[in-house]
Amino acid sequence: MPAVTVENPLSLPRVAAPVAAHTRPALAVATAPSGFEGEGFPVRRAFAGIDYQHLDPFIMMDQMGEVEYAPGEPKGTPWHPHRGFETVTYLIDGTFVHRDSHGGGGVINDGDTQWMTAGSGLLHIEAPPESLVLSGGLFHGLQLWVNLPKSDKMMAPRYQDIGGGQVKLLTSADGGALLRLIAGDLDGHQGPGSTHTPITMMHVTVNPGAELTLPWRKDFNALAYALAGRGSAGAEGRPFRMGQAVVFGAGDSVTIRADESQESRSPNFEVVLLGGLPIREPMMHYGPFVMNTHAELAQAFEDFQAGRLGTIPADAH
Repeated sequence: MPAVTVENPLSLPRVAAPVAAHTRPALAVATAPSGFEGEGFPVRRAFAGIDYQHLDPFIMMDQMGEVEYAPGEPKGTPWHPHRGFETVTYLIDGTFVHRDSHGGGGVINDGDTQWMTAGSGLLHIEAPPESLVLSGGLFHGLQLWVNLPKSDKMMAPRYQDIGGGQVKLLTSADGGALLRLIAGDLDGHQGPGSTHTPITMMHVTVNPGAELTLPWRKDFNALAYALAGRGSAGAEGRPFRMGQAVVFGAGDSVTIRADESQESRSPNFEVVLLGGLPIREPMMHYGPFVMNTHAELAQAFEDFQAGRLGTIPADAH
């Protein structure tokens, strides 16, 4: 970590919040519980325990790994359905292969992002390539679920493959932080991800002792999740560390700082910053389906059982 970087951050465009900006307070810090997903790869449930009113339009986020697999150990997910939302898979280290019931698919590597709009529904599978299973190796990434408004829930499935080289690289006013803007607008700079629900998503690396203050849309929520290292958030300097998420309050800027001393295994403070325009519609979540009503969830499950979300390709059995 990190997969995408530059030799000299000072060569990048600089971003800073206006002096008069109101810094958002850190309202709460939540520690992500650990668990297992799919065929047994380790995850941290980044937003577990956070009220949905603070998450909307985000539903959940899993930190996958960081894990060093021995030969034969890498695992993925079995075939499974999705309907009514978008999955954003950001890979920091390793390789993942995706395939779906509509004939889509692809490979994501270090620094790549795959944006899958499930919409009306499909079946898909995510798995490490055979070469990684044989060799073992480092695997680390994120999967974020973004809700779709009722008007878009039954749209046709769509994909965006965002290569690591496509992310917009920026830096802080003093060059002490590297920003990888994956989606959304930040101070006039645009990330490559195209979103149905207005959001901002970035992975930032903050040098030890450095502070990062960014302008933030007043009508967006704001969340931070620490992938590695330790630091603090908000004007009051509320501590958070690897595996913890911060919920920010109202304001038009976001501040995080990296502690002077970091872990030897992670020399910098690595944080995912997220913000989005709340959809403010009823959200019913059952397994891989995210709809507005219980009746729509029941219909999704019925459609899945009837094969209307697609079928597993014959050559995948």
